[in-house]
Amino acid sequence: MNDFPVLKVASNTTTNNDTRPVASTWNVAVIGGGISGLVVAYWLAKAGARVTVYEASDQLGGLGTFFQYRNVSLERFYHCMLPSDKHLLGLLHELDLTDEIYWKETSFGFMHNGKLYGLNTPLELLKFSPLSWIDRIRVGLTGLWGRICSSKGLDDVTCVEWLSRLSGNRAFEAFWKPMLQAKFGDRYHKVPALWFWTRFNREKGGKRECKGYIHGGYRRIIEALVKSIEAHGGSIRLQAPVGKLDFAENARLVVHETQGKSEAYDRVVVTAPISFLHKAMMDGELAKTAALIDTDIDMQGVINAVFMLHRGFTKHYWVAAIDEEIPFQGIVESTTLLDKTDTAGVHLIYLMNYVHRTDPLFYQSDEEILKAYTAGLKRLFPDFQDDDVIDRFVFRAPFVEPLYTIGYQQRKPPTILLTGKLYLATTAQVYPDVTSWNGTIGLARKVVDEMLNEEF
Repeated sequence: MNDFPVLKVASNTTTNNDTRPVASTWNVAVIGGGISGLVVAYWLAKAGARVTVYEASDQLGGLGTFFQYRNVSLERFYHCMLPSDKHLLGLLHELDLTDEIYWKETSFGFMHNGKLYGLNTPLELLKFSPLSWIDRIRVGLTGLWGRICSSKGLDDVTCVEWLSRLSGNRAFEAFWKPMLQAKFGDRYHKVPALWFWTRFNREKGGKRECKGYIHGGYRRIIEALVKSIEAHGGSIRLQAPVGKLDFAENARLVVHETQGKSEAYDRVVVTAPISFLHKAMMDGELAKTAALIDTDIDMQGVINAVFMLHRGFTKHYWVAAIDEEIPFQGIVESTTLLDKTDTAGVHLIYLMNYVHRTDPLFYQSDEEILKAYTAGLKRLFPDFQDDDVIDRFVFRAPFVEPLYTIGYQQRKPPTILLTGKLYLATTAQVYPDVTSWNGTIGLARKVVDEMLNEEF
């Protein structure tokens, strides 16, 4: 199904050529080669700046990194786009990639005690027997209210309070709480209701649930950004971890690589995880600046397994698998969205378990994780056999999404740390937008605009 329109939002995602003479005097370092760093570098390079991107690993893309499988590139962590993703779709329009996007209608499922329920229509919700009739109605009304209510004040109340008040305690315990725990572990009770509100409205804001993908995978986007950055005179350094930031004698900022190289820049944009700043700035003249950033912001991690199968098991794109006996909380059957040409003809599923990087589970061997995940699939789908598996891979990411607390909107780090010198564009600042490529690109646009507008 390809009848879903692509939103073209080029008007607010292109850089004004009038800024080019100003930016052309800048020598800018961008620390971090994830989507945020690449987009910042792309727009600054288009504005005329001389940009250098520092990436600690051997691959660009951050959570959008990929691996080669047969004749295709697959994401290590699943990705998709929505028709409401104006920032991402606007960027793809700029990069002349709009024609490569395709759209399909998708759906959501919920596993409970071994039974799979669809939860995409009012009728399906009314058939959701794990909840009583009154609780089903209250959950449905919660969804309706979530679409029309104002977000005002929701950053100051927890999801637990808000959802319990709307759906009732029984429905919260049976339906909402397990999904919150799956995402945030034992810190679920601190998450603001604003997180739920923005996420729900992004996923369910349209008449039908549909998602999009790009032919060739998200690698196409990364490669297009790199090509443009280099065409505009920028450079990208892989395996170039930065250990320290400090002032030079001429008031420029010095980027010290851990390998011993140092270089001075007019401006530096940090897009690496927020924890990087404290380590890189704890000594020297920037220590006072680092002290202004909230040190209590912590990040949730994820263990992700990718299974290549001979066949699929559900019709849904995403299935919540909330069961204490199951070692993962979500199943993404990407093949319900991706064309077979983008999966090398195999059925592709992602199994994710959101855990903190200090959790012992995060350091289990790949073999242990795959054994547990395979047993979990057999528990959920009794007809699942070892012969159904073609290949399996495990990937981990320690910094995926902030562990939010109430009032986060006021505590999140500023984008300008030192006017005309040091800027920040990290996942910890995307909130209240949903943590996604779309939200990250919107943040990158904000930071670049602030940098360019400082001269006027």
